[in-house]
Amino acid sequence: MLIFFTSFIAWFGIWSVLQIRVLQDFGIAVSRAIADAVISNLLLEAACLLVINNMRYYLPKREKYWYIFVISLSLSSLWLLILRVSLWALFKNDEAYMQSLAQTSTLRLAIAFLLIGCCTVLSLLWYSQRDQQADNERKQDMERLARDAELNKLRQQLQPHFLFNSLNSISALTGSQPEKARHMIQQLSDFLRGTLKNEQQKWTTFEEELQYLQLYLT
Repeated sequence: MLIFFTSFIAWFGIWSVLQIRVLQDFGIAVSRAIADAVISNLLLEAACLLVINNMRYYLPKREKYWYIFVISLSLSSLWLLILRVSLWALFKNDEAYMQSLAQTSTLRLAIAFLLIGCCTVLSLLWYSQRDQQADNERKQDMERLARDAELNKLRQQLQPHFLFNSLNSISALTGSQPEKARHMIQQLSDFLRGTLKNEQQKWTTFEEELQYLQLYLT
């Protein structure tokens, strides 16, 4: 976001320099050209920042094309009105400049409409992409939680049956093969310890998982 605002300010700075050169070509004095460019571009920046801030809280969906047109036309008209009033208050005694301002009002309005429209479209794309990315992340989190819940449920269903079968096998071997029964008890203990360890840790190595499966199968 910092890069966006840095580019935004730099772009308006370049545009101000170009505007000063264009106003000088129309025969306007340097001081008036600088004042004109600074005031008009500061007001234009304020209008664009208003659009950007508005998109942060309200992102149009179906009506986005009409919204872009209406807000661009409204803000550019308001910008031109405030600009003419401000420049009239500063240079009302300069008839040549005021006449030039009146003659270029239509061109100024068209340029402001295009700039504000471009800013509106870029803001719409930026925040739409951000919301889409957030939705994808939430969807992935929900899918991961669903898989974890399903695995935990399956694990809870398998463990009691496995434990009962293991205890029955140990009980059957206690009298006839006590050494093998002790070995099965040790394997069962290692398996249950590994189960608790896997529930506490988020990640396990391939060797640990392979060893865990061998204990389960044997």
